[in-house]
Amino acid sequence: MKIESTVLNRRVAKAVGSYWSTRQSQSAKQASSGQRDQGARSAVTGGAQMDGFIGLITELILETGIKQKHIFYNTALELPGFFRPTKEWDLLVVQNGQLVLALETKSQIGPSFGNNFNNRTEEAMGSALDLWTAFREGAFNKTVRPWLGYIFMLEDCDGSRRPVKVKEPHFKVFPEFVNASYAKRYEIFCRKLVRERHYNTAAFLTSDQTAGLNGKFDEPAEDLAFLQFAKSLVAHVSAYSD
Repeated sequence: MKIESTVLNRRVAKAVGSYWSTRQSQSAKQASSGQRDQGARSAVTGGAQMDGFIGLITELILETGIKQKHIFYNTALELPGFFRPTKEWDLLVVQNGQLVLALETKSQIGPSFGNNFNNRTEEAMGSALDLWTAFREGAFNKTVRPWLGYIFMLEDCDGSRRPVKVKEPHFKVFPEFVNASYAKRYEIFCRKLVRERHYNTAAFLTSDQTAGLNGKFDEPAEDLAFLQFAKSLVAHVSAYSD
C-alpha cells in the first residue's frame, strides 16, 4: 500500500481541525454550564479531542486489508500490565489472539506547559515499560512483537516556543535540554522514545489554536513527521491483512 504525502497531509489537517473544534465546543459547553475547569484543564478532561487522529489511523489500517472486527477504538481497549492490572490504550488491533498494534495519543495546550510536561512524559514512558514487561512475561503473544505508536500534538504559541531555564543544583542536565523550549523538549522526548525502542515510531505535531481550526499544523522534525509514522504503521499491519 502506497501512501501519497499530499493526500495524507489533507487527512492530517482534517484531524487537526477536528481537534480544535472539539476542544472549542467542549470548553464552550463547560462555560455555559458554569462548571468550567480551571485554566486549560477542560482540554484534558473533556476527552475526544484526538478522535480525528484515531479515525485517521483506523482508516489507514482498514486500507491495508485488516477487517474492522480486529480494530478497537471505543471499547475493549484494556491490555494487561505488569506493574498494574490493566492499561487502557487509545486504539488496538487484535487478530487471532495476537496483539498486532497499540496506539497512544496525547496533546497539550497552554498555559501550564511546565505543570504538565513531566506528567505527559512519565505517562508515555510508564505505559511503554508496562506493556513491554507484560509482553516479556507472556501476557499476550508468544514471539510476535506488537507495534507500539505514539502521537503527540502541542499548541503552537509563545509559551511553548519560549526557551526554558533548567535547574542544576547538583549535576548538569544533558546539553540538548539547556534553554530548550517546551516544543523542543517534546520533540526530543518523542525522538528518544523511538531511539530507546519504547515505541516503534512517534509523530509530533504543533498547531496554533486559530489557524488550527482550519487544519493548519507544523511538523518541527522530519523524523517525527506523520508520513513516517504512517509508513511504519502500514508496513507492520499489512503483514496481518485478511
